[in-house]
Amino acid sequence: MERLQLLEAATIVTLDVRMVLFEPGGPIDAVYFPTDGVISLVTPLYSGAVVEVATVGNEGIVGVPLVLPVGGFAVRAITQVAGHGLRLEAGVFVEWLGHSRSLQTLVDRYTQALFGQIAQAAACNRLHSSEERLSRWLLMSHDRVEADDFMITQEFLAQMLGARRSTVSVSASILQRAGLIRYTRGHVTIVDRDGLERVSCECYAVIKRELDGVARRPLHPDA
Repeated sequence: MERLQLLEAATIVTLDVRMVLFEPGGPIDAVYFPTDGVISLVTPLYSGAVVEVATVGNEGIVGVPLVLPVGGFAVRAITQVAGHGLRLEAGVFVEWLGHSRSLQTLVDRYTQALFGQIAQAAACNRLHSSEERLSRWLLMSHDRVEADDFMITQEFLAQMLGARRSTVSVSASILQRAGLIRYTRGHVTIVDRDGLERVSCECYAVIKRELDGVARRPLHPDA
């Protein structure tokens, strides 16, 4: 019943590439529930560069800072793979959290999983090779898009991975020569999913397990 009421209150929206949903320190007017596509949470630097700290897809919520204590965390939410989602006004969402124990529980669990993803990604970016990190990113995007083909430019990939475009180009070529992907002019095709999982570091499995567990754990019996 609650789910249907929330769906009725939400609006279906198109999430275009590079669409900014909120800025660091700026107001959050709405929360988004992506149904396909991928939203990136990035930290902008004074140099103009950005560092990706997490991604959100059909498992999550874009707008978590809205429910955090004052200050939240300074990130920009931007669409990196185009898709669609449900948009719910911030005031309506907060009101629902106030009287729906089950929704509050799910949001709390997702927030915990999101911060786990941020911590894991920080370690991954520091310790693992470009090929491993690219494989992790492609696998997570594949899960969210639920299609073997999607668009992502080399420039955007370099920003998301915190690497030079030339490094991303070499890594993508390595994966392509191994028969794991096809990559042409911003168009990626996942050819060998199992092979890509073998190349990826353990971070993909850790993050996926944490995110999958959000909905699988039973809610409080009184929720």
